[in-house]
Amino acid sequence: MVRDAYYYAFPLLASAALIAWLAGPLWAVPVLLLVVFFLWFFRDPNRLIPGEAGALVSPADGKITDVSPLILNGSTRLRISIFLNVFDVHVNRSPVSGVIRSVEYHKGKFLNAINAASAELNEQNVVTVEGEGQVVVFKQIAGLLARRIVFDKNVGDRVERGERVGLIKFGSRVDVLLDPTAALKVKVGDRVKGGSSVLAYVNAERTLVAGGAGQTRQGAL
Repeated sequence: MVRDAYYYAFPLLASAALIAWLAGPLWAVPVLLLVVFFLWFFRDPNRLIPGEAGALVSPADGKITDVSPLILNGSTRLRISIFLNVFDVHVNRSPVSGVIRSVEYHKGKFLNAINAASAELNEQNVVTVEGEGQVVVFKQIAGLLARRIVFDKNVGDRVERGERVGLIKFGSRVDVLLDPTAALKVKVGDRVKGGSSVLAYVNAERTLVAGGAGQTRQGAL
């Protein structure tokens, strides 16, 4: 479970206790339901991380809403957009192993994250990771309800494929920008899981990493 769950749940739990004491237990039930919701929302399940060379994994749970080319800094990239509804796990993971080359936070609007315009207009955090013979950019994009993007790493940090790197609170979107020659493994409408679903293979044969067993388990941090 993400520690943010306790920031929401504990004050509400204290409020529920006070309401129960002043007005009776039944009046505290709605507040207790909110406590349960926040503890559930900030869940952080373990995931099996694919060990195949060149595998680019999903940075988030959700539904693929767009797969299309775009121009980024004068170069053509392939964009894969993942929409997270309020019921999805909101922990974000690194799509590849490598070094974080840049982290750029941009203030913005809070349009519905399923809206294509949100990719450019909404509050977002743009992360560039270089490693495994590729450069991958992923965007943490705030949605209609989200008001805070969390990113736990810094420029120069080494991250592993599927490693937890942050989260976006409540409804949101994550875009992945990669080499357009990548062997795509998903399509619009597919549901993916952060850290375990392969979005594409880039610059590598579909072989196991030397010494690996094909998958590794990411336990709780």
